[in-house]
Amino acid sequence: MLMPLISWMLFGLFIGAIARLLYPGRQDIGLFRTMLLGVAGSFFGGFVVYLINGGAPIQATGWIGSMLGAIAVLAIAMRYQRSHS
Repeated sequence: MLMPLISWMLFGLFIGAIARLLYPGRQDIGLFRTMLLGVAGSFFGGFVVYLINGGAPIQATGWIGSMLGAIAVLAIAMRYQRSHS
């Protein structure tokens, strides 16, 4: 039970960090929010794959889908933050 959770946390941290490196500009988020960004990006990418191919609506996706999903989630969050500040 603990190992899958730790794996998701490390995967999310890695994917979130790569998304932050690829997205232009400065993001004022810490390690925990970077990890959540990666996990959310993985599920967002999985939902996009569901819309295209079918399958389960809530699913994780591979490395590339997770990275693209994390960049999309980061872009949405940064635009939302800019419009409300």
